[in-house]
Amino acid sequence: MDRLIADVRQEYADLDAFLQGVTPDQWDRRTLFYGWTIADEVMHLHQVDEFGRVALTDPASFPTLVADVRAGQAQGIELSQRMRADWGHLPPRDLLDLWRAGWTSLCDLFAASDPQARMPWFGPEMSVASFAAARQMEVWAHGQDIYDLLRVRRTNGDRIRAICDLGVRTHGWSFRNRGLEKPPAPQVRLAAPSRAEWIWNAGASESIAGPAEDFALVVTQRRHVDDTALLVRGEGARAWMEIAQCFAGAPATGPAKGVRVGNPPPEGEGDRP
Repeated sequence: MDRLIADVRQEYADLDAFLQGVTPDQWDRRTLFYGWTIADEVMHLHQVDEFGRVALTDPASFPTLVADVRAGQAQGIELSQRMRADWGHLPPRDLLDLWRAGWTSLCDLFAASDPQARMPWFGPEMSVASFAAARQMEVWAHGQDIYDLLRVRRTNGDRIRAICDLGVRTHGWSFRNRGLEKPPAPQVRLAAPSRAEWIWNAGASESIAGPAEDFALVVTQRRHVDDTALLVRGEGARAWMEIAQCFAGAPATGPAKGVRVGNPPPEGEGDRP
């Protein structure tokens, strides 16, 4: 858990440091993630961080929070509308400071918690460790939207393994979430940023191999598999890479070939959780 917390904290800190160099006018530029601006991306991260802080510090009140969110959604008020109403008036520097205070507090809560303790969420409850890993994944994925917008190539370290591992562990979920029969999990063999080799499901007959960064981009739905250097062998492995989804929620539309992130669903704004 100490290593996980350190990685989560560093994921936040690296994006925070990058955002400090973004000019005020760039905060209103739209990413390819549902047309969200950089400010929207940061507000969304802060919003879910705040949900997490409530779940950890006042779990008894969390069902009321969920009911309020769901009631708003039933009236057409999506999470993106709530976050803009709460923080959309803030200038970039103030929004960045607000987010930093929130994520720092959340990471401190992770450090003070039992990693196996269960916490409520919008779907099934989860362990604190699982929630921390999910936060690292989402910060990395939404950060990718911003790097892509500004045409900056991010340098990844080996902490990206946690995102790849989450991608592998959600193989079955990607199919169940769509009501599809799950094929056998393929071998996943990835080249780490450090040039180490990471292997999952070593004895499987089908396989996926290539750079760890490319695998993370596919399972977070930031790239289509055909726009990566991943080598996919087997029908089941290919089917997975077409629908891979390492985050919770309704089935999401992944990016088409040649597009860095997917298009919005027909209704709503694709807000999670």
